[in-house]
Amino acid sequence: MLKQVAEGVLIHQSELLQNNTVVVQGRGGVLLIDAGITGDEMSCLANDLRELSQPVIAGFSTHPDWDHVLWHADLGKAPRYGTARCASYMQDLLSNADWRARVTDGLPPEIAEETPLDLFGLITGLPAETAHIPWDGPKVRIIEHPAHAPGHAALLIEERRVLVAGDMLSDLFIPMLDDTADPMEDYLVGLRLLEAVADDVDVLIPGHGSVGIADQVRARIKQDRAYVDALRDAHVPNDPRIGPSVKPGWEWVNDIHEGQFQRLAQRSARDETPD
Repeated sequence: MLKQVAEGVLIHQSELLQNNTVVVQGRGGVLLIDAGITGDEMSCLANDLRELSQPVIAGFSTHPDWDHVLWHADLGKAPRYGTARCASYMQDLLSNADWRARVTDGLPPEIAEETPLDLFGLITGLPAETAHIPWDGPKVRIIEHPAHAPGHAALLIEERRVLVAGDMLSDLFIPMLDDTADPMEDYLVGLRLLEAVADDVDVLIPGHGSVGIADQVRARIKQDRAYVDALRDAHVPNDPRIGPSVKPGWEWVNDIHEGQFQRLAQRSARDETPD
């Protein structure tokens, strides 16, 4: 079911991981951002758009995680964009003969058989200097940054004052760090870039979880920064998304945190060990 969150901007949320698919209405159809995760959900979305006489004329994947690069034949053959780094990552993955097995192994078992992979990851990379998504609709600014995943981009729908944050600023997921030379600083760079446009945002749509409005944008930036700062200082974060106050059904986010905390502690110990 589509839910309007701003003028000309609607979302469809998946049942399992609360992925937010974003629909932006243009003159001749819609821009579809992060299309969804199961075949039934994407087919349902396609039916809803047909009933609205709103064909998909462009797609965009905010980053190359499996749940953001899926597609369904019912959505049509519109160009599917991403940043150049996002597309390059997907091309490298798809060049492996066993890519399907690799992706399948990483799917949640609850939906592994319901996740269509035939159109997985077919992303057209936009040149690095591209400032806006090329489509016939409201200007959508691309804010690429190094946080979370290669070629990750947030999108600012300028006329609608809506920020599509990808896998950041969630009320359910803690910051999930990429495996880079300095993942914490990379994440903080991403947060600074999002903070730079916060005054232009009335509605925040995270990749997972609930939509934020008004002052919740800066509050979530502050919360994500506090989590990363705590990891950097090797402290246990005081964060409602982990620990005993976590939302029921999302206790496994604690496992993500514990894994990150241990990896960063081990990396710190290696860095401090003299040669």
